[in-house]
Amino acid sequence: MALMEFDHMGMVVHDLDAAVEFFMALGFVRQGGAEISGPWMDRIIALRGARARMVMVSAPDGSGKLELSTFSEPAPEKDYPVLPANAHGLRHIAYRVANVEAVVEKARVAGYGLVGELVDYEGIFRLGYIRGPEGLIVEVAQPLWEDLAGSG
Repeated sequence: MALMEFDHMGMVVHDLDAAVEFFMALGFVRQGGAEISGPWMDRIIALRGARARMVMVSAPDGSGKLELSTFSEPAPEKDYPVLPANAHGLRHIAYRVANVEAVVEKARVAGYGLVGELVDYEGIFRLGYIRGPEGLIVEVAQPLWEDLAGSG
């Protein structure tokens, strides 16, 4: 049987430092970074003369890695709308957390707020959407049942 497992998700942002700060404020861990360019990159992304900086971050347990990138060449478009929740495409990423209120408070202290409000979903999860720079949204979900929380 062939191996297939999730490794990471890539996100292109205009302000790499602001995006990294946002994820670090939520408790993510910086895994490393690099400047990337060259023929291999041009071929894989189908852009000539591409140059980018990237930083990998992950949840504290090492899972859910994100590759955050910004391109200096070719020059990216600067005018983009903040899309509504029902727009096609990826809208948010989600992480299970032990204490949703604590994560939301960390985000608030760092200058980030909720998209809406914290809600309980059918007694299963306490959920919140935290909005970061450039419209990034991270859902934080705290299991409410002992079985789901890992203590049952």
